[in-house]
Amino acid sequence: MALTQEPTALWNQLQATAGVVAAVRKGVSGSAALDAVAPGLRPGVQSLAFFVWRNLGRAQALRSALVTRAPAPNTDALLCVALALLWNPEESPYDAFTLVNQAVEALKRNPQSRAQANFVNACLRRFLRERAQLLAVTDGDLEALWNHPRWWIERVRRDHPQHWRTVLRTANTHAPMTLRVNVRRCSAQDYMLHLQLAGIAAHQGQGAVVVLERAVPVTQLPGFGEGWVAVQDAAAQWAAPLLLQGLGPSPRILDACAAPGGKTAHLLEASDASVVALEIDAARLPRIHDNLQRLGLQAQVIQGDAARPQDWWDGVLFDGILLDAPCTASGIVRRHPDIRWLRRESDSGKLAALQSQILQALWPLLRAGGRMVYCTCSIFRAEGEQQIQDFLARHPDATLCPSPGHLLPGGREAGCGVYDNSTHDHDGFYYALLEKNAA
Repeated sequence: MALTQEPTALWNQLQATAGVVAAVRKGVSGSAALDAVAPGLRPGVQSLAFFVWRNLGRAQALRSALVTRAPAPNTDALLCVALALLWNPEESPYDAFTLVNQAVEALKRNPQSRAQANFVNACLRRFLRERAQLLAVTDGDLEALWNHPRWWIERVRRDHPQHWRTVLRTANTHAPMTLRVNVRRCSAQDYMLHLQLAGIAAHQGQGAVVVLERAVPVTQLPGFGEGWVAVQDAAAQWAAPLLLQGLGPSPRILDACAAPGGKTAHLLEASDASVVALEIDAARLPRIHDNLQRLGLQAQVIQGDAARPQDWWDGVLFDGILLDAPCTASGIVRRHPDIRWLRRESDSGKLAALQSQILQALWPLLRAGGRMVYCTCSIFRAEGEQQIQDFLARHPDATLCPSPGHLLPGGREAGCGVYDNSTHDHDGFYYALLEKNAA
C-alpha cells in the first residue's frame, strides 16, 4: 500500500483516532475531541472512533494479555485502537495486514512515539499468531464480553436484572435516524409520501414519529430547510405529549435545561402553549434560537440556572414544567459510544444530587393542579425511579400520575413497561409525570 501525506491515508486516520480515544480517557467528551480533528479528516476518524469505542473493552483486555504493563498513553491508545479494529475479522473494516502496517506507520510518523513502533508491531503480530488463544483468555473478562466498564455492567445488571443483557447488546448497535414531523406544517402521513417520492425508505411510528431505514444527510430530507421535520429520537418525543395532557388549550410552560431546543419545539408544535425555554449555558442558546426559527416557532429563551430560579423567574406560576435533567446519558450510548468510557462510577451519584436540587428548586414554581414531567436520558435507577421516589417522600403535595417510567433501549423487547411505539427502537429514557395537589 503506497503511503501518502493525504488526510485520507489510513495511518493518518489511525493517528488521529488514537488521539481522540486518548482524549476521552482524560475526560474530554467524544464530541469535543472529534471537533478538534481537522475537518477533512473528521468523518473517517469519527467512523473509526465509534467502532473502537464499541470494541474497546475487548481491546483493553487483549492489550493486558499481551503486555505486563501498559505503554505510554498515546502509544497505548494506538495499540488499543488497532486491537479494537483487528480482533473480529468478520466486522473489521480493513484486512489485518493493512491495519498492522498502517498502525506501525502512524507511530513512525509521530516523533513522540516513533521509538515504540517496533514494540507495537511485535504486539500486533503476536496477536495475529495467537488470536484464538488470546480471545479464549479474554472471553472470561466481563469488559471484553460486553465492551463496557465493569462498574457500568454491574450497575445495569443490578438495576435491570431481567433485561441487562439486552440493554448492553443494544448499546453496541447503531441507532436509527428518527424524525419528528412538525404537524403544524405537514402530517406524518403526508411526509411519508414525500419521503417515498424522494426515494428514502422509512416507516411511521406512533404519532409524529418517522424512522428512516438508513441515515441520510438532513439536507436530503424533503422540507427540512422549511421546518417540516426535526431529528429526534422516538423516546425523546414522549416528553411533550406526556406533559400537555390535561393542561388545557394555552398553558404557560417552563422547559428547564432546554438546549438544543427539540422538546421546546415539540411543545409548540403540539399546542398553543406559551413556553419559557431556560438554558444555563449561554453558548448553547443560539442552538435553541436556530431550531425554533427553522421550524417557524417562537418561545421566550432565557439564560439561567434551573437550580436558582431567584435569578431569572418573574414570579408568575407555570401550568406545566418540563425538566429534562442533567444526567449520565447512559441511555444514549448507541449514539454516543464514548459515554461509557467517559463516565466514572461516582458520576451518577453526583448527578442525582444535582437532579434533586433542581427538582426542589422548580417545584414551587408550579401552580396547584399543574403538572411536571421529570425525564432523563439515563437507564440508571438512581437518576430515575429512585430519584422520584425520594422526591415523593419529601413532597406530600405531589402525586405520581401514570407514567412510562424507565424506557430501555430496544423497546418492548427489553421490557420497557407501558411504552407502545410500534417501532420498538428508541434510546433509553426515564419519565415521571407529577401533579401538584390543590391546597
